[in-house]
Amino acid sequence: MRLLHTMLRVGNLDESLKFYCDILGMKLLRRKDYPGGEFTLAFVGYGEESDHSVIELTHNWGVEKYDLGNAYGHIALGVHDIYATCEAIGQLGGKVVREPGPMKHGSTVIAFVEDPDGYKVELIQLKTPE
Repeated sequence: MRLLHTMLRVGNLDESLKFYCDILGMKLLRRKDYPGGEFTLAFVGYGEESDHSVIELTHNWGVEKYDLGNAYGHIALGVHDIYATCEAIGQLGGKVVREPGPMKHGSTVIAFVEDPDGYKVELIQLKTPE
């Protein structure tokens, strides 16, 4: 088995694509409208779906906002320089909601950013090879 994708419902697909592609550096892998069902699917990621897990952004036409509830946690991305990454995200108009620093009760350096729909994305400082 292999994890294929995670689906997020988004209220404004263009704004979400701007965040995931222009700010987080993912690529739009494919996008398709389904007029009969009144929705659009867009798949984004850092590599092809054949060998990478991706994110499916689902836009239901006519729905501009979702209640995120309290069960969903976050998506996590590993980064090589968390401080420079957060600086770049802020300069590109992204929202850093937790500045880089050690996680509570641990030493791993993390930060959180938020997408246009309020979904959290955790950034985790990757360990440098010794």
